Amino acid sequence: MRRLTMFVILILLLAGCATLDLDKDEVVKEEETKTKEEQQPSIATDHQLSKDNYRTILPYRPSEARGVITQQVSNRVDIDEMEESLRRHSKEYFDPKKYYFEEGQYLTRDLVLDWIDDLNPEEKEFDEDTSEKEKKKFFKENPRFLSHILEQNFLEKKDDDTVELAGVSLGIALKSVYRYQTEEGGPDYYEDISKSEMLKKGKKAAQEILERIRQIEGVENVPILIELYREEEQSSPVPGSFVARTYVQGGDMKIDKWESIDEKHVLFPSEEAEEQYFEDYQLINNFGEEVAQFFPDYVGYVGDGFYVDGELNRLSIDIPLEFYSKGEVIGFTQYTYGLVQEMLPNHYDLEIKISSADTLESLIYREAGEDEAKVHILHQ
Repeated sequence: MRRLTMFVILILLLAGCATLDLDKDEVVKEEETKTKEEQQPSIATDHQLSKDNYRTILPYRPSEARGVITQQVSNRVDIDEMEESLRRHSKEYFDPKKYYFEEGQYLTRDLVLDWIDDLNPEEKEFDEDTSEKEKKKFFKENPRFLSHILEQNFLEKKDDDTVELAGVSLGIALKSVYRYQTEEGGPDYYEDISKSEMLKKGKKAAQEILERIRQIEGVENVPILIELYREEEQSSPVPGSFVARTYVQGGDMKIDKWESIDEKHVLFPSEEAEEQYFEDYQLINNFGEEVAQFFPDYVGYVGDGFYVDGELNRLSIDIPLEFYSKGEVIGFTQYTYGLVQEMLPNHYDLEIKISSADTLESLIYREAGEDEAKVHILHQ
């Protein structure tokens, strides 16, 4: 029952008030090795959760590099942010009304891992008499900066109800902190990688990746969006963000220019939030203090403010508490809902998750511009 409830909540969250079109398009994913008669039809449903979401090809085909990102990117929040933001940014170049989405089908697991090794500095085996100081110097000057290459595909429907690749988006994950060991089983050391150094290395790697992917059959002549993602450190409760992008026309082999991306996740409360976003910090802190009035054992909240071009675009707040009855959950949720309506402005998306022992108990959410927030109480 809980799984069903969670699924309904997820659909409501993503769909909002959008009307779902129940019609389905039958299309065929062209395959080079099969004749048209041998190709299997796929259902590309028009059940878009909202008009801004891509339709997908069924049966759903996982990425050819499935699972590699979880081995290469150490922070789970970075993985989610990278995948979701690349798809969101792709909408500016590949319109969801026109294109279908599919996970990457051209960069295989082995290919991605090989490229990561090729583009990073070579690993070095040290002699027995190499000093610790010399080893640290080597790692400091030769950090392995490239973590992952994420591929997303966008397909276009043709007149004969087949679909073909029409565009590719590539996300290149780059480290902000390099962790290394000077000997196997030894202590971990950490080396910060400046944003400027990361961008320099990332842009160079992007050019090489472009030249390589153009050699893959099927990708020679499609436009490609390439974005550079700066990871956060492994223990960060908030993710990093994309910092630069370039759009390459079909067939082009050279990157001409890069565009900066001004997006950032900010932890609340934190010194960074207080110093750089003081008004938001003060308002959210006041909200947290009012929330604390309900329970004497309240331990605090964790907030993630997502800023685009310096403006708060989305605020997510997690409130962990220990509840002993459903009445407590309902009462606390009602109280928090009242504070949301009174204290938090509606010019940004808002999501508040109330949990107990790592179990989601209730959810309060509001889309930007809406006057009333919505509430869901989960029944265990």
